[in-house]
Amino acid sequence: MKTKVNDSVLDFYEHLSESYHLIWKDWNADVKWQAKVLDSIIRKATNKQPQRLRVHDCSCGIGTQAIGLALRGYRVYATDISPKSVARAQKNAADLGAMLTFGVADFRCLERTVKHTFDVVLSCDNSLPHLLTQTELKMAVESIYRVLDPGGIFIASIRDYDLMKRERRSGRLPRKSRDGDGERIYFQTWDWSLDGTTYAVEFFILQNKGTGWLPPISAKTRYRAVQRRELTEALSRIGFERIEWLLGEDNPYYQPLLIARKPPLAGTAC
Repeated sequence: MKTKVNDSVLDFYEHLSESYHLIWKDWNADVKWQAKVLDSIIRKATNKQPQRLRVHDCSCGIGTQAIGLALRGYRVYATDISPKSVARAQKNAADLGAMLTFGVADFRCLERTVKHTFDVVLSCDNSLPHLLTQTELKMAVESIYRVLDPGGIFIASIRDYDLMKRERRSGRLPRKSRDGDGERIYFQTWDWSLDGTTYAVEFFILQNKGTGWLPPISAKTRYRAVQRRELTEALSRIGFERIEWLLGEDNPYYQPLLIARKPPLAGTAC
């Protein structure tokens, strides 16, 4: 199934696949930090060691979470809708010595290409809000539910849209960083719809490699400001249980973090 929404998202990530790591001050360091945080959350939620857990990162991008978890011993299968992002993730994994499997898949219909089930399904970095309608969100959470083992957990991170929808800021302030390749500036602009339900975001990356500023790299897409209540209700309707949000001081991650559980089979322990 192809939609205009998906074409927009696909174009966005295809265009940024070779430069997406520049959004971070130090992408390699962030891979390690995010893996450490997610590892702690997964261990607490499952009470299992990494080697015993099969993890599916269903919106892996260039591998930011999937690679770090593989380096910590998890058996990781990583997919994304963007073939160029998956190719970049494969190269990143090889460069870092991570062993994991990759594929191209739309997380609204994972069962079409994903032939296994998993202990953990992961979708971080604000991926779910690319789904601009309740119908598409329902498709995605149903698809994720189907590829989870009974008793498995779904972990997702999204921006704090409960706060963002109230404030409706116009973007993210420029952030300047420097490394061996020179200096760069990264920022975002946000253009909100009149009702505050969606906003167009444009990423800008400017680089100076010592010979002057290069033409900016930019890409634009649209997100839906999904409220935590909306996402919780969508997951509950599909059958997820014990849904919780990690927020504020209780959350070690950089975005609000959702944890939801698929019920175990009758007569089995969680």
